[in-house]
Amino acid sequence: MSLLSSYWDGFIENLGKNKENNPVMYPLLKQAKVVKFTDDKVTLSISSPGAQIFLEKRTNEIEASFFEFSQKKIEIDFIIKNSTNKSVVAPLLSFEPSIEDVFAKAGLNKKYNFDNFAVSTTNQVAYAAAQAVVKNPGMAYNPLFLYGGVGVGKTHIAQAVAKKILEADRNKKVYFCPGDNFTNELIESIRGKSTGHFRKKYRYLNLLIVDDIQFIAGKNAVQEEFFHTFNSIASAGGQIILTSDRPPSAIKNLEDRLHSRFLGGLTVDIQAPDFELRSAILLIKAKEKGIDVDIEAIKIIAERVVDCRGLEGALLSIYAKVLGIKEKIDLEAVEMFFSQNGGEKKKRVNPSEVIKTVCSFYNIKQSHLKGPSRAASIAFYRQITMYLLKKELGMTLREVAEILNRKDHTTALHAEQKISNLILRDQNLKKEVDTITQSLFKPT
Repeated sequence: MSLLSSYWDGFIENLGKNKENNPVMYPLLKQAKVVKFTDDKVTLSISSPGAQIFLEKRTNEIEASFFEFSQKKIEIDFIIKNSTNKSVVAPLLSFEPSIEDVFAKAGLNKKYNFDNFAVSTTNQVAYAAAQAVVKNPGMAYNPLFLYGGVGVGKTHIAQAVAKKILEADRNKKVYFCPGDNFTNELIESIRGKSTGHFRKKYRYLNLLIVDDIQFIAGKNAVQEEFFHTFNSIASAGGQIILTSDRPPSAIKNLEDRLHSRFLGGLTVDIQAPDFELRSAILLIKAKEKGIDVDIEAIKIIAERVVDCRGLEGALLSIYAKVLGIKEKIDLEAVEMFFSQNGGEKKKRVNPSEVIKTVCSFYNIKQSHLKGPSRAASIAFYRQITMYLLKKELGMTLREVAEILNRKDHTTALHAEQKISNLILRDQNLKKEVDTITQSLFKPT
């Protein structure tokens, strides 16, 4: 007798002891004939189509119950006896869902895959880590924790991993879950007294992706449940991928034990896309949309639009303007688009808005920024403000100095030169300045 056979017999016996909880399932499983055992699979022969339909719908529940009993993951196949009372060893349902249906069931977006994921220095570590997880899920980096700002590709790369794993084996249990959904589902399961179903859904997955995991912080019951979910999946050899807008150390009100778990694998910072990556993204988007565009036009868009999510919008906006006029997006069309929209941008923002936005971003008072303080941090934020006033609003150095109550325009000149040089070397500072700029000029 194989070990799995022994486990199965014990499982059925255990169901019999609790048959009041399984008044229909237990007798049907008890009557089923075991046709075949492998290391991780049981094939059962069922006597009637009705029994097959009933059990087929509860396959996940049976597999989860078996895991609870034996701590061993299995797959269950049901076959049905033919008219001569011989078992037909084949799946009962001849219909096999398409791979797109499999992706949709796992909560994956059809547009995210590795084929349309552009790689550069800002995300190459994350890409390499993702490839390692695809080749060896549950073992390479577990968890894989990806963090970065909005639109840098965290969700894209996480879902691309999931698709590769499902393409290799459609029977893998994979689920992509936004962080707030995990919270909402748990609350609903508590309200509906169905936490058992919630746990069976999450704790026996081969791959769980939680997007924006920072949303569970500060919620004690949610963190407690996720801690056990994490442990259950990891202990069974499953893979966990987490994304966030900040590293684990910066997530406030996160329990120490979860902080420790999150740091137990690989943490990767995905930087804002550089010029080369933005250009590559635009080329991919143009190809997907069937838009003919000159490479020089691509470069101008990539220079002017720093937000990854804004790239596609800019491309489509320019295409809409030239549609029916030109056969392709050329340099002239792009320059005209930005000259028109750039003029509107400068008129909408005034110096006080720049000062207010910088102070809000760095959580400092305007009086400190305009005051005499020479504290290193205040002086640095003041230099960033001067840089933005000169670069984005086109103010003269004297005007910049006056609005910040500086005596000499050379202070503004020094600030502009310093910040310009730092941005070239410091990706984190560049990301901060880009974020402030986008906040200032976002459409109203």
